[in-house]
Amino acid sequence: MLRSMFSGVSGLRTHQSRMDVIGNNIANVNTAGYKSGAATFQESIYQTLKGSSAGGTVYGGSNPNQVGYGSKFGSVSLNFNASAFEPTGVLTHAMIDGQGFFMVGPKNPNGFTTGSDVDGGIPNPPNPNQIPELNLTRVGKFTVDGDGYLCTPDGNVVYGYLPTDAAGQPPNYPMEPPVNDAPFFAAQDKLQPIRIPGVADDGTVHVPPEPTDTQLKLKDLSVGADGMVTGTSDDGKIYKFGQVAVCNVPNPNALENRGGGYYKVVNNTGEVSAHIPGSGTTGQLAPGGLEMSNVDLATEFSNMITTQRGFQACSKIISASDEMLQDLISMKR
Repeated sequence: MLRSMFSGVSGLRTHQSRMDVIGNNIANVNTAGYKSGAATFQESIYQTLKGSSAGGTVYGGSNPNQVGYGSKFGSVSLNFNASAFEPTGVLTHAMIDGQGFFMVGPKNPNGFTTGSDVDGGIPNPPNPNQIPELNLTRVGKFTVDGDGYLCTPDGNVVYGYLPTDAAGQPPNYPMEPPVNDAPFFAAQDKLQPIRIPGVADDGTVHVPPEPTDTQLKLKDLSVGADGMVTGTSDDGKIYKFGQVAVCNVPNPNALENRGGGYYKVVNNTGEVSAHIPGSGTTGQLAPGGLEMSNVDLATEFSNMITTQRGFQACSKIISASDEMLQDLISMKR
């Protein structure tokens, strides 16, 4: 069989795979937080017809003669650059204006350790870094469920830092001085689910809520640019009951895409770390909206045209090779 036949088949496969990537990009042009992918090709294997030789005293050296067997699919790299801001008017929605990912996952009252102490250093002995157990996402579409948890629409709880007093203990609200003037001490060695405080029978407000507490009624619930989650009670007190954390990933292209806007930390991502928004090379939050898809339709349509023409050219290779084989077979007649 002709080598060109196999080259044409390999070209069809690779261009079809690239079209799959382009189609996925276009299908998610209006998906919040979607990061567009770009497919790359590589040369396939080569057959050496003649090896290279060194030059002698009489004749010079010769170069190798090699014939390739087409192309193969190389990789799909994602573009993690921040996209445009789409206002939604919901104060609990937020976009990361820069690098970083929100961390969400199942309810875990004990939280997850980050491997860093409160000053951002590594304690001795080091704490285990449990951030890889959480899901990462760029979609800050957060709401409060019936139990008071700040969570995503599919039920994943948002993780961050809970307020503590000077002794590192959860405060009992209201505090003196007033809550809106009180300092916020965030222990950055542990990520915990963010939850609205609960009110005990004696009127004491607990963070996190006790099992017997009733949910505190809040209005004007919002997420700030620094990730601070605040709300105003009926009596006008402003409560700070958590700060959304942002995860920094040195090599985001190594993340494993789990679908639904979620990524998982696997190998080759580098040392992931949690930060207050705006620190540790992460971006601040843009409240009241979501990040739009960063798909560029002009680029995708241009890539679609070149991919389609490449597919057609590869099919012509197969047709021409078939005609050559037909001519060869007809020589016997």
